[in-house]
Amino acid sequence: MKTIKGVNDFVIRFANVNGTGSASANNMFAKAIFRMGIPVSPKNIFPSNIQGLPTWYEVRINDQGYTGRRGGVDAVVCMNPQSMAKDIRDLEAGGYCIYDNTKPLDLRMVRDDIHFIGLPLTEICRKEYTQARQRQLFKNVIYVGALAALLDIEFGVLKDLVGEQFKGKEKLIAPNIHALELGYQYAREHYKCPLGIRVERRNVVGDRILMEGNAALALGAIYGGATVAGWYPITPSTSVVEEFEKYCGRLRIDPGTGQKKFAIAQAEDELAAIGLAIGACWNGARAFTATSGPGLSLMSEFLGLAYFAEVPVVLFDIQRAGPSTGMPTRTQQSDVLAAAYASHGDTRHVLLFPATPKECFDMGALSFDLADRLQTPVIVLSDLDLGMNDNLSEPLQWDDSRQYDRGKVLSATQLDELSGRFGRYLDVDGDGICYRTYPGTHPAKGSFFTRGTSRDEYAVYTEDGDAYQRNMERLLGKWETAKSLVPAPELHPARKATSDGVLFFGTSTASTLEALDLLREENIHLDGLRIRAFPFSDAVLEFIDAHDRIFVIEQNRDGQLRKLLIGECDINPRKLQALTYYAGMPITARYIRDAIRSGMGGGQVVPMRRQTAGVKP
Repeated sequence: MKTIKGVNDFVIRFANVNGTGSASANNMFAKAIFRMGIPVSPKNIFPSNIQGLPTWYEVRINDQGYTGRRGGVDAVVCMNPQSMAKDIRDLEAGGYCIYDNTKPLDLRMVRDDIHFIGLPLTEICRKEYTQARQRQLFKNVIYVGALAALLDIEFGVLKDLVGEQFKGKEKLIAPNIHALELGYQYAREHYKCPLGIRVERRNVVGDRILMEGNAALALGAIYGGATVAGWYPITPSTSVVEEFEKYCGRLRIDPGTGQKKFAIAQAEDELAAIGLAIGACWNGARAFTATSGPGLSLMSEFLGLAYFAEVPVVLFDIQRAGPSTGMPTRTQQSDVLAAAYASHGDTRHVLLFPATPKECFDMGALSFDLADRLQTPVIVLSDLDLGMNDNLSEPLQWDDSRQYDRGKVLSATQLDELSGRFGRYLDVDGDGICYRTYPGTHPAKGSFFTRGTSRDEYAVYTEDGDAYQRNMERLLGKWETAKSLVPAPELHPARKATSDGVLFFGTSTASTLEALDLLREENIHLDGLRIRAFPFSDAVLEFIDAHDRIFVIEQNRDGQLRKLLIGECDINPRKLQALTYYAGMPITARYIRDAIRSGMGGGQVVPMRRQTAGVKP
């Protein structure tokens, strides 16, 4: 029988039941390998109900630094009878199935091309523990201990993690270490350890960190000067504001007086939430809200108001699978068009596309500068995969000498020095951006009426068509200015000259870069360009012009980025081939490689139309 072998290069999936306490044990497994200096990429795949349905936790271990989903599973820990048949089917030939053999395995699930490793977890727990909840929780810890033996994980690292996890609850440390030892000893006594796949200490992580994108966004908002959050909870964005509140508790409280220097208001709905943020920004604060696709839909009316009235505001959109409720705990990149043109009428919104927690932090902070500078909404488009999973990232950095860019805001002194009449919507500098004032800046000068209806350059209501058209043309001028302010695209040139290229963004990045390496091994070379913002800079157009055929990789059904490129840049649709994936799981390197290979052969790239959490692409 074939046996999968490899050191620090395999994928393991944990198949559990939601609500059984497996998340902390699985997370400890991933962190232990990370502590051994080996890059890991964990993905938590959980249902939208509270308890009872299947949940998966997939960990990729790869010391070459590939952190996207590879595709395929080399080992599975089967703890859920509901999904067991499917989990076993998903294993690569020569892989390993670790299961609870307290009861015999259903012979209909047996495959003769994989290795079965039975651990009597239920039996061990019945002997060791009297309470049902203890048996349930410690079963997870026991299988982590067994994996330590089977995969050669350093046991001391696991013990250290237990000590850290239960710091302040010392009574729980010894029982958890004992549970680890039970699994470890059983595996050592009954199986040849380690397996063909194993880990070995390395020093290739460097100073990189594991962090959730939502936490990084929240910290970026703190460092970006945000003091107000209006929000309404919705998966998968809720933890952005929760983390913001946690950081505010440490960094936004006056140490002398104990006075809070922040305000967080949970509104009755999403429309009110962004309304709170817009009002705070109009008054001079830096404010934001966080939501997902359904919330973005509801916020469209106020986004149009902020665009037309030119009030800065920041929105963090953590995308999930839609439309409607869709799959609330699955990931997609499907809000691109909705975010770009949110609201009725002619609107265009600045979008930022982070790919790592560090970029969430950087773009989270930058978004407030851009919103103030451009006097417009700025939407940061993350997604569930980046937002709610631990992602390997470069460390977060901040320049303490950095000054906030508040844009064209007139002080009382500057208002006194004005030689003419203050015009709130008067383009003085020719860049489409007008001067504004904060409420109460001057007792007699600089006031204006903020309205969502048509007005002239001095904020006076009018339905004159010429005045309306001048205003709309000026907003286009501001859009051109924005192109020089948003993050530039990132070029990944091929090693050989090529007329083929790929465009990608956000969480498709890691898998795309790996797929390009896999294709290069087959002597297929493509230039890559990662788009990091909308509006598109001239560099994006130059890349498209320089290639005959370009694959646009994105995680939605309709090729939304491709459509945005065609419409905004007047591109021949035949030049841009859609490579889409929208099953709710992160796109894999193997899928991208196979789809490009097929497209390069003259065939059309076929979107993956059926995919579930337990099925490999």
